Amino acid sequence: MLKHWDQVQMYDLTQKLSHLTPPWPTYEPLQIKFFKRLSSNGANGQVITTSNHVGTHLDGSLHFCTHGRDIAAIPLEDLIGEAVVVDLSDIAEDYGIYTSQDIMKRVEVKKRDILLINTGYHKYGWDQPEADEVRYMVKHPGPTKEFSAWCRQMEFKWVGVDCGSADHPMNTKIREWAPREARECEAYFQEKYGKSLDDIFPPQDYQLMHVDLFPYNIIHAENLGGEIDKVLNKRLIAGCYPWRFEGGESSICRIVAYDEK
Repeated sequence: MLKHWDQVQMYDLTQKLSHLTPPWPTYEPLQIKFFKRLSSNGANGQVITTSNHVGTHLDGSLHFCTHGRDIAAIPLEDLIGEAVVVDLSDIAEDYGIYTSQDIMKRVEVKKRDILLINTGYHKYGWDQPEADEVRYMVKHPGPTKEFSAWCRQMEFKWVGVDCGSADHPMNTKIREWAPREARECEAYFQEKYGKSLDDIFPPQDYQLMHVDLFPYNIIHAENLGGEIDKVLNKRLIAGCYPWRFEGGESSICRIVAYDEK
């Protein structure tokens, strides 16, 4: 793949980042100020304060695993490689569940791939015409235990999602923080699956895309967007470029897909 660089097209799969970008619920937003200006100091200089979970970012295994790798310890070969982008937007709906079968029906997936999932919910990102912060963070679809077990079996380098979390929002702390939406999801699950929230996400399965996978260094990037609609259901090369962050549990990053023209 990508034998001739002059025939390579690059696609930026990164969400825009600014002080307007909403962080994951309850996390610190990005704050920025100038401490120098060109007119008075001869150069522009800025200071930022932020959590690592604002905009497109890579969750490192240290985020949920005490003995996990920090961001600096991730080998380059685990950040870059063959990837497959799967479009699930045709089945995605508020509080929906997607499965490994939904992936495999649409694309060929190989062991040690990078798996990028397009739910279509990036269209609700803060910088989009249909921006809806609550829908983007609190109502996006997600997986169950079946999916995390499959990810472990496939030994993915990393998984990327175009929404607020790789986990279903009602299998995170959001379920406690958003009781109105939790009731909506309960009604949806009962109608669609004949099961309750506790049936589908029992306590032992809590935040499974983090808890189950990070000890095995199967990590994920969240809040993808940008030009993802241009590379749907394709096999290509993808790279995730975080800071070389000693002690970093996660990192704001840039994600790029490389395809032949």
